[in-house]
Amino acid sequence: MSSLAPDRGPTIADRLHAGGGPLASFEFFPPKSEAGQQQLWRAVRELESLQPDFCSVTYGASGSTRERTIDATRHIAANTTLETMGHLTCVEQSVAQLRHVVGSYADVGVRHILAVRGDPPGGPSAPWEPHPEGLPNATELVRLVASLGDFCIGVAAFPDIHPGGDPDLDAQLLVEKAEAGASFAITQLFFTPERYFELVDRVRAHGCDLPIIPGIMPVTNVRQIEVFAELSGAELPEPVVSRIHAVADDPEAVRAVGVEIGTEVSQALLDGGAPGLHFFTQNRSRATREIHARLDWS
Repeated sequence: MSSLAPDRGPTIADRLHAGGGPLASFEFFPPKSEAGQQQLWRAVRELESLQPDFCSVTYGASGSTRERTIDATRHIAANTTLETMGHLTCVEQSVAQLRHVVGSYADVGVRHILAVRGDPPGGPSAPWEPHPEGLPNATELVRLVASLGDFCIGVAAFPDIHPGGDPDLDAQLLVEKAEAGASFAITQLFFTPERYFELVDRVRAHGCDLPIIPGIMPVTNVRQIEVFAELSGAELPEPVVSRIHAVADDPEAVRAVGVEIGTEVSQALLDGGAPGLHFFTQNRSRATREIHARLDWS
């Protein structure tokens, strides 16, 4: 997809296809309190100094969460130099509501949207039930966003194969999203670089050149490992779990080991030709900044 307008600069897709080196990007979530808001803006300002290619703000299905996402996106877009991408999910929303959210993004100058199906209210393992007036899957969501304007659309990708899952089907779904109008993908967090490259190979085997950016989460506490296992449905690598649990009684050591793991995974991805890294910051900057500084981005 080309840029929205000549004077607005290159889109994320433009930068990925330009081949000028790997991209760096950061993901935040909308704050729930005044203290959370201060933490978010502090992280945004500290990470802005690294001059990332873009940032994104996560999105929930409920109305209040949607408004917090739009407000955070508006604030970042208006008060920083960051290219900002909004998130959008199918969960518990009619087509009319989805159109409204896309319009809200457009009104604040957001031209990038990450379109994902989203998890059911009962969690990732719960049965998926579309809204009666909504959309059944992410491919249709991409198609809707593409019909509403000249947006640059990203989608989700999954390197780790869920129990009972079909890896080739995951690749085919990415191809279908690209055909519907997606320009790039960002993966769910994972810890085994080989899984990422296997996913890319499967997608390329379908004749699709969709750029796929790996998602990286710096582990800073033991609970994060446990939550990841619960939410992803994928088995965590034993070496990662054992390294974290070996220092579980020392919070600072856990954080240091998490940074080491994040650096090792990130460098292996860059060395293998990944087009960028998307850091899930948890609205904190220290671990992300440390990993970013240790990497060879050339």
